[in-house]
Amino acid sequence: MNLNSLFMGCLNQTKKDGQLIIGDGANMKASYIEDFQEWEKGFSFYSEARVRFSETDMYGHMNNTVSFTYFEQARIDYFRHVGILMPSVADENVKSIPIVADLQCDYVKQVFFDDVLRIYTKIAKVGSSSMDIHYLAKNQRDEVCFTGRGTIVQMDPRTGKSVPISKEERAHLISLEIIPH
Repeated sequence: MNLNSLFMGCLNQTKKDGQLIIGDGANMKASYIEDFQEWEKGFSFYSEARVRFSETDMYGHMNNTVSFTYFEQARIDYFRHVGILMPSVADENVKSIPIVADLQCDYVKQVFFDDVLRIYTKIAKVGSSSMDIHYLAKNQRDEVCFTGRGTIVQMDPRTGKSVPISKEERAHLISLEIIPH
């Protein structure tokens, strides 16, 4: 078996008992997804991305780094949609900015040049100074191509230290039913 055949075999996806199983399912369950069908229901907002030729590798697949760029754009679009400001660090009045603390992606299905993806985005959890953001990418056939999650921390741009999410911001998220009361 060559490497390409092995790689292609790992990209098969199935849904079983509410779980998204990748490949043969051996140690490939995303740790942030308990029940895939319930998790999937929480998404309503999405951004579209069309895979450019320059984003593909020598096999014609979307390069594995591109998903993170798509996550970034989807996150910014989502923040605008829900009214979370993306302030400029150049503005001296800005007290905090959202910074990516960690980011992960789990690849499920191959993506190719000119595929159009819907990158769904949601806030899964809000901490005292951070938010856990989840992502779901589907192709035009409504097949899951990759999933992801990341932690965004509110940081003071002058000190580099985390700052609490304000009561006003938290109330805004609750009013939009993004986070539970």
